[in-house]
Amino acid sequence: MRILITGAAGFLGSHLVDRFLAEGHRVIGMDNFITGSRDNLAHLAGNARFEFIEHNVSNYIFVDGPVDGVLHFASPASPVDYLRHPIPTLKVGSLGTHNTLGLAKAKGARFLLASTSEVYGDPQVHPQPESYWGHVNPVGPRGVYDEAKRFAEAMTMAYHRYHGVPTRIVRIFNTYGPRMRAHDGRVVSNFVVQALSGEPLTVYGEGNQTRSFCFVSDLVDGIFRLFHSDRVDPTNIGNPTEFTMLELANLVQEMVGSHVAIRHEPLPVDDPKVRKPDIGVAQAVLGWNPTVDLRAGLVRTIEYFRGALPQGR
Repeated sequence: MRILITGAAGFLGSHLVDRFLAEGHRVIGMDNFITGSRDNLAHLAGNARFEFIEHNVSNYIFVDGPVDGVLHFASPASPVDYLRHPIPTLKVGSLGTHNTLGLAKAKGARFLLASTSEVYGDPQVHPQPESYWGHVNPVGPRGVYDEAKRFAEAMTMAYHRYHGVPTRIVRIFNTYGPRMRAHDGRVVSNFVVQALSGEPLTVYGEGNQTRSFCFVSDLVDGIFRLFHSDRVDPTNIGNPTEFTMLELANLVQEMVGSHVAIRHEPLPVDDPKVRKPDIGVAQAVLGWNPTVDLRAGLVRTIEYFRGALPQGR
């Protein structure tokens, strides 16, 4: 197959490129580098089955030749990024989704949308099943990302129902691993970088809010299975093992061997108190389960950041 992956220079997009190439497909990567990095694709230089187009998908997309699949992963995805780029975030969720769906329709391609657990907002149902409609503040600071993804899901289902485009929607829960940016604002990278740099770990509130962390290879495997499945409705992919932020901070301290202090800061506006996927659908329909536990995943993530940070810290 010939696959287009938008956001290909990002953390998740670049790992997806690697997976599709490893499975023997040809891949077109597309990115405008608003948050992606050329370094994430540097290892593919000279690969005859990979081509790259620098382009903002919120503008009209042209791809020459056949395309069998479109995976739309372009978007700022961490609070630091979408609060810094609120309008591009809304545009890539709306215009970018419209453009990539239009390309899939024109090419007769299968389409997969990267949605997010943020569509559930600060959830009042726990864990969160796909049937839950969410609890989102549309005018709060996080609304630019939450509502962009909720609109993208609606647009995707409209193209499926009205135009018959074969669509898939993955709701991605917290994911971590190599190629995360050092200062992207995500909690795993924040803690690891702070610990390696000898800085206090920033915990918001009392640190009792929970998240569930999926290692990137597990997530990519779930997405790959979903893409090749017949599942049209949204599908949660994430690790259901739940940790408080204080538990994560203590684990990172232990694994890095750092005894830096923990600094408490006020909770951000609309910060979800709990986040845990119900993955029953992925288990039953895709035969998927995460296999990398948090400690094993952190070993690989810490090793990556030791090499990526200045002076190997």
